[in-house]
Amino acid sequence: MVRCLTDLGLRTNEVVQLQLADIDWRQGAIRISRSKGRRFDVLPLPPETGDAIAAYLRHERPPSTNRAIFVRHVAPYDLPIKKDVVRRAVFAAYKRCGWSGTRIHILRHSVASRMLNAGVPMKQIADVLRHRSIDTSMIYTKVDLQRLAAAAMPWPGSVT
Repeated sequence: MVRCLTDLGLRTNEVVQLQLADIDWRQGAIRISRSKGRRFDVLPLPPETGDAIAAYLRHERPPSTNRAIFVRHVAPYDLPIKKDVVRRAVFAAYKRCGWSGTRIHILRHSVASRMLNAGVPMKQIADVLRHRSIDTSMIYTKVDLQRLAAAAMPWPGSVT
């Protein structure tokens, strides 16, 4: 679940809605359902994320007839998880890292920042985050002013 948040920038509700049929293992892609209009987006599935999902399905997912990828491990079984399960898993991971906790949505910001730092164009970042507007994605990609200052040329006529 956490890899889906940190690698793909999924929202909590998108993680809980993932179905087995949403993963195209041969193409290395994952389909993300939109809540409105029965539309969906297809994203590349990073190998590490695919490996983590496959390991969960093989070794950790309880036997279930439910088509949701992530199902309950406690009674009542055979039901998909809810958003609070994802939240608790993330907060437990924060705690293991020694963090006092923060919002889960910050992981989407981290995905956008990593992509920006890697030189990915804003349009592609907006596509991955599934934003309609690049302006929305820009909120997620705060500029590191210290790094920007190190790369900036001195102003003509200024003292360097």
